[in-house]
This record gives sequence, C-alpha cells and structure tokens, in this order.
Amino acid sequence: MSNLAFLYLMGPTPEGQNPLVTFLPLILVFVIFYFFMIRPQVRKQKELSNYRNTLKKGDKIITTGGIYGRVTDVKDNTVTVDVGDNVLLKIDKSAVLKDASDIEQKR
Repeated sequence: MSNLAFLYLMGPTPEGQNPLVTFLPLILVFVIFYFFMIRPQVRKQKELSNYRNTLKKGDKIITTGGIYGRVTDVKDNTVTVDVGDNVLLKIDKSAVLKDASDIEQKR
C-alpha cells in the first residue's frame, strides 16, 4: 500500500475546538480563586493598615506576639505600649495585630 492510500484511509483531520472553550474552566477557577481568596485578604489588609494608622493614646491592643497592652505614645512607625506595672515596650506599628478592648469587655 502506498503512503498516499494510507493517508486517504485515515480520513479527514478533526478540527480543533474553540480555544475559549478549552480555557474556560481554567479561567473560571482563577475568577473563583480571586473572589474567595485574594479579594477578602486584600480587604482585611486594608482594614488592618487603617487601624494601625488611626492608633491613639489609650487604645488597648494585642501585638502579633500575643502581648496585651495600652498605647501610651504613637509616632510615625513605632508605638509605645504599657503592658502593666509601668513596663513600656516600644514596638513597630506592623506588630500591632488588633484591638483588645472588645475582647476584655466579653470576659
């Protein structure tokens, strides 16, 4: 059998699918990932950054190390925290995790 006859017996070549249909599931996964994972995390980071920038004297805070204290002084990048018995800690603003006044009221 010649090569030409063999190619004739193979039949017509199938046409490819639309590339959009091929990549649609992958695109949907990325869209779902963005709305359920990335977007809430960005919102949470903005809220935390806003909280850190609005700290004032007398606020009760929790640091990333788990230290509870009351803010006594706020500067550009640092916060001085009274942790009890006049023990003052000077910490970076990025170490402030959240507001502790709500937690103490629940106890």
